[in-house]
Amino acid sequence: MRYYMDTSLKGGAYLGKSLILSHGQTTLVSLNPADGQVLAKLNTCHQKDVLDVIDHSQKAFQEWAMIPAPQRAKVLALLKHKIQKHRGKLAELISLEMGKIISEAHGEIQEILDMIDFAIGQSRMLYGKTMHSERPLHRIYEQWHPFGVVAILTAFNFPMAVWAWNACLAIICGNTVIWKPSSQTPLCAIELQQLCIEVMKDLQTPDIFSLVITESHEASLPLLENPQVRLVSFTGSCKQGQYISEKVHQRLGKTILELGGNNAVIIDDSADIDLAIKHVFFGAIATAGQRCTSTRRVLVHTKYYSYFIQTLQKMYEKIQIGNPLKNKTQMGPLINQKAQDVFLNTIDTIQKTKAKILTGGHILSSQGYFVEPTLVTELEHHHPLVQTETFAPILYCFPFQTIEEAIEKQNAVPQGLSSALFTQNLLHAELFLSAKGSDCGIANINTSTAGAEISIAFGGEKQTGGGREAGSDSWKNYMRRQSSVINWGKDFELAQNLKF
Repeated sequence: MRYYMDTSLKGGAYLGKSLILSHGQTTLVSLNPADGQVLAKLNTCHQKDVLDVIDHSQKAFQEWAMIPAPQRAKVLALLKHKIQKHRGKLAELISLEMGKIISEAHGEIQEILDMIDFAIGQSRMLYGKTMHSERPLHRIYEQWHPFGVVAILTAFNFPMAVWAWNACLAIICGNTVIWKPSSQTPLCAIELQQLCIEVMKDLQTPDIFSLVITESHEASLPLLENPQVRLVSFTGSCKQGQYISEKVHQRLGKTILELGGNNAVIIDDSADIDLAIKHVFFGAIATAGQRCTSTRRVLVHTKYYSYFIQTLQKMYEKIQIGNPLKNKTQMGPLINQKAQDVFLNTIDTIQKTKAKILTGGHILSSQGYFVEPTLVTELEHHHPLVQTETFAPILYCFPFQTIEEAIEKQNAVPQGLSSALFTQNLLHAELFLSAKGSDCGIANINTSTAGAEISIAFGGEKQTGGGREAGSDSWKNYMRRQSSVINWGKDFELAQNLKF
């Protein structure tokens, strides 16, 4: 496209339709994780830039909030048209800057388009309620109003889609949005912001979409501390999420937190084992294990355990790793050197235990940040490595004998995002989906932990944060509830039959 090859890009903030000159002195370098080459160098925001964007977004909100929701949806309809026009190049940019294989990148663009469709329909269904009053000639109703400024802090692994999950709903609900993308994938954000600028200019809307580029903690603080930012949606690690939650809640602000996942698949003795293996393979190696829903643990009934291990090991050893832009590639690189170091440190720790690394465990001799997908057995489930989310393609395998044992182990981690059971046993499926079953926000039957559709309310429990994005009634997270009692009579009536 037009922007990502321009290494002279200036400015660290897009205040609605305008690129503002940054007060910052630092430069952010965007790298291609497949070869380590520089894609672009960008100026970054100073704290003053972020404060200016917040003030401007609050002013834009005053106008935007009064536009009917179906009219707001026209913005998304035009944005969809522009994304469809450039979808091939957008997907290439995702692969280039983030490193996911091109088919996954195309899937991410489709996810954005699906989310736009969902939000457009939702714009006519921001339902309230009408209730009967206990008092004569009184009526009670409940309605929803926009918050104001919404900050969206996204991770590198879905550099465009996570913004869309949040922004599409926030916009049709009447909010303005400020996007702070991962410092690993700023070009993806700039490219999408350019399309948003075109939409705002074409439709002459207020400055509802803004963007700040920074890796500075100090510069980002106003997004957490400024009371004009009514909602902060954050996607990232549990540790970062806890810090953000504490900062925002100190001022009693609201958050949506989509944090780490330590996701398990259970394969029982009635499962279609070959189907299960395909889904585990995808869930463990897709995006090089860098999805929050990646499969990190698998619990296999002893009936199938040996067959499962042998079959999956052969698949791992045949996987095609390399340039994510090539169609035959099945797995691209990790995002950066730090991620590769975490992988190596984890492997080193595994090797100091009694566990077995059946395959993988090495980095590849190339310029990029490539690693081998790794299969581990005989590590105790309570080991700190198993209890921790490692953002890399490392899969821990465990045998079990009873479904109750498997569910107990699946739940015995601090995180609670996604889970899956492969079974043909109705009783096992119902137990897994019951209150005594999976304690995760997502519980699937006979499909992967990864690859969620936008129609579900996406999010998890425990240290995963408890927030919900995307489908179902997640739109309510972007609005404030207001209850009203209307007296349309002339009598002085009080609730609870109070006499005064």
